[in-house]
Amino acid sequence: MEQLWAPWRMDYVGKDSDSDECIFCIKGIPDQDRQRLVLFRGRHGFIMMNRYPYSNGHLMIVPFRHTSEIEDLSSAEQLELFDLLIRARRVLNLHLRPQGFNIGINLGKVGGAGVTEHVHLHIVPRWLGDTNFMPVFADVRVIPQHLETTYDMLRKTFEEPDGGC
Repeated sequence: MEQLWAPWRMDYVGKDSDSDECIFCIKGIPDQDRQRLVLFRGRHGFIMMNRYPYSNGHLMIVPFRHTSEIEDLSSAEQLELFDLLIRARRVLNLHLRPQGFNIGINLGKVGGAGVTEHVHLHIVPRWLGDTNFMPVFADVRVIPQHLETTYDMLRKTFEEPDGGC
């Protein structure tokens, strides 16, 4: 049997799920953007990479304000989150050229949210044939590019005034 090594997953597997720290509450700590995989900061929200992606380029769009309810978001927050989603899609199209996307919001544990206390959007690039037997038989996803390599590639474009578009 061959081995598939994914040592970066140990942080996730061994993490303390009872931690009170919200991974999305980052407004006052811009100096940690690289280690937290934050690609872009707007006025009301930000774009970050998912550390445990479904596919290469899986991003999340998150409001700075800590809330679990989309109804709590102001009109300005709602508008900016959607603008950030469009910006993320443009950058992903430019660099990864996916053939489609899954875009969604999971609300509550039963709704599939991994982080239930802070609402966030997902944008997942998709390619024909990008799923294989690994998730079915081994609960493993094969991501073809290292997170830091993808981060560096995408970050350069997000830093451009028009997001590279």
